[in-house]
Amino acid sequence: MLIIAGYLEVDASFRDEYVAAHQDLLRRGRAAPGCLDLAISADSLNPRRVNNFERWESQEHLDAWRKVAAAPDTGISIIGGYMMEYRVVDERPPFG
Repeated sequence: MLIIAGYLEVDASFRDEYVAAHQDLLRRGRAAPGCLDLAISADSLNPRRVNNFERWESQEHLDAWRKVAAAPDTGISIIGGYMMEYRVVDERPPFG
């Protein structure tokens, strides 16, 4: 399993527009084979921050999605952020 998690920063006046522009991508991504979860959302504390979370069954599924994802060209500049890919070897419920 793969997890891609982190955030991007955009000008605060464009953040909600950036998130909204990705709704179709999210809808298609969540229906893609191997997608376990996909989210792009506005942060509730930082008005410039856009949170990103993806969970995929395998690298092959993620690679296939990336070939057809066609992320929107918003024209909104990304001014910062931190995003990483994690390879998961085990999972369990977090509270027992």
